Amino acid sequence: MKKMMIGVIALVIAGAAFAGGSKDQAPGGEVVYRRVYSGEVYSLNYLVSANAVDFKAFTNLVDALIEYDKYGITKPALAQSWEHNADYTVWTFKIRPGLKWVDHTGKAVADVSAADWVTAARYVNEAANASAIQYMYDGFIKNAGPYFRESGIRFAAEKSVESGEHKTLEEYYTAQGIDPSSLRLKPEDIGVRALDPLTLEYTMESPCIFFLSLLSYGSFLPVYGPFLESAGDRFGQGADTLLYNGPYILSSFKPQQERIEVRNPLYWDPGSVFIDRLESLYNAEATKLTPTMFTRGEVDYAEIGPDLVGQWLAGDTTKNLIRNSPPDKSYSYFYMFNFEPRFDAVYEPDNWLIAVNNENFRQSLFYGLDRLKALSVLDPNSPESLLNNTITPATFAVGAGKDFVQYPPIKPITDRDSFNSQEALAYKAKALPELRAAGAKFPIKILMPYNPIIVGWDKECQVVEQQLESLLGTDYIDIIVEAGPSTGFLAGVRRTGKYAFMKCNNGADYADPQTWITSFREIDNTYNFMSHDPAKMVDGKPSVNKPPATRQMTNQYYTLVNAAKAITTDEARRYNAFAEAEAFLINHAVIIPFSIDTYGYVASRLNPFEAQYAPYGLPPYRIKGMKLLERAMSNEEYKAAYAQWQREREAAIAVAAQ
Repeated sequence: MKKMMIGVIALVIAGAAFAGGSKDQAPGGEVVYRRVYSGEVYSLNYLVSANAVDFKAFTNLVDALIEYDKYGITKPALAQSWEHNADYTVWTFKIRPGLKWVDHTGKAVADVSAADWVTAARYVNEAANASAIQYMYDGFIKNAGPYFRESGIRFAAEKSVESGEHKTLEEYYTAQGIDPSSLRLKPEDIGVRALDPLTLEYTMESPCIFFLSLLSYGSFLPVYGPFLESAGDRFGQGADTLLYNGPYILSSFKPQQERIEVRNPLYWDPGSVFIDRLESLYNAEATKLTPTMFTRGEVDYAEIGPDLVGQWLAGDTTKNLIRNSPPDKSYSYFYMFNFEPRFDAVYEPDNWLIAVNNENFRQSLFYGLDRLKALSVLDPNSPESLLNNTITPATFAVGAGKDFVQYPPIKPITDRDSFNSQEALAYKAKALPELRAAGAKFPIKILMPYNPIIVGWDKECQVVEQQLESLLGTDYIDIIVEAGPSTGFLAGVRRTGKYAFMKCNNGADYADPQTWITSFREIDNTYNFMSHDPAKMVDGKPSVNKPPATRQMTNQYYTLVNAAKAITTDEARRYNAFAEAEAFLINHAVIIPFSIDTYGYVASRLNPFEAQYAPYGLPPYRIKGMKLLERAMSNEEYKAAYAQWQREREAAIAVAAQ
């Protein structure tokens, strides 16, 4: 077994200076962080929920095997050490001795042991429990996916008998054409084992070099089996239906009133917890009320909406209270070309097919889109802070000590702005005769839908329409901005191909560049339908037969992706290969990288650069390691601290790679 370097890395790096300082704990007093929320928790069952509102409620209550420092360096948490075999198919963790499960009063209930992760794995992969985060096991942990699907068949059979639809299980299986003897897998076949009370082993379906980054998801958190069994369906429905081993315990949970979290008196790492009490009070009008509440000193965090940003930045009493949020690298936004148009005939889908399969046409829009102008809708003061030149955001993934976007195949894209009006017009000039020869009608109608419930998307679409049509000419393109359904937008628009050109996004699941390209997969691609599969049905219709040039391009892309996936133990070679694949997709103007995500402007007494850094999973919601400042950080202080954090992170990564 190859031993991982997991010790705490000593770095002689100056901390990001901030004049506000930290709030000292008064003798006998408490450091309290106060916030107001408007979205109520659906469930505290961390083994099931994929809801971001729930993440905020339970993330600080149960620890994972590993955690991250403020630069994103992996650190021991409930596991004090780990190792993997030579091909990354078996990972073994030594659980820290002396860990305790406590109840909502802080009373010790049981020891934390390796069996708690086995219990969690079996619960998550039992279809009857309907875990929305089971997919984090599927394809990674040996037999997890097959067992989950078999358990789903068994569960459906049991429900059918229970409802009276079928008299026996055998009758159900016969009616469904299922041989029950084929359902062979048992819970113990899932590749998670307790070798002894403090030794945990995961067996992979295939080599997984990035497995550690899966471990901070709720589905990989431990759960104490006897308590889970006794709680039954009530598990995670209240403060007394959870056990805790994290930095905080939920002392009070009153839906639509309050959530109070207090320090866990038996926590294994008390020296890293600097805030004693987290008070979250419910108010349906929280978004409207918290800015004023912050100025009165009633809360310690407020989101400042676009309608107030200018006023706050200009106000004498508020200009030093407001700052940007750190860039959110967990989501990447890009404009997509749809190769399988399924929209109404009035928008001329057949004409769009001619255009979208012409690379020079796509390139004219690629170079013609002024992304800064479009992003000014979201952030008129610093739109450049949101710009993303690649699909994989900068600082997201680091392989062999180097940021993915700095690998040679993709670095030229990272370092440029894709907007170039001269290039756009040159590609238009190349596309025009080719499109005419193919029988295209002008202007090319470009259906561009948006979701009306997302604030600012309609205005962004209008800016894009006006800017592109002004540059390329209304004799060439006619962008049609149209509101899509406010509910079921993904299912009703993107996944059924009812758009021509639209902003889409993708969220990261783990720390590997593969997570960003899986959406553009060769089979079942519901992002842009670029794969060639004429036997496939889309919205009840056969897939479009792509022209030879498009088929050749997409086949070459999938060849690059599959070659990258096949590199499983050499991180530098793997990253370089994925960089080549991503660069190919961008250079052929299949995708126009656009932006990262943002929480906009905030007023906050937390220093964001003390937070655990990992743009995936639960770490973005962690409070551990953060201190409460005497006053809010201004935007000037934020920018200086962010620049320093970036320099420090680069140094930390270099040390960790040694």
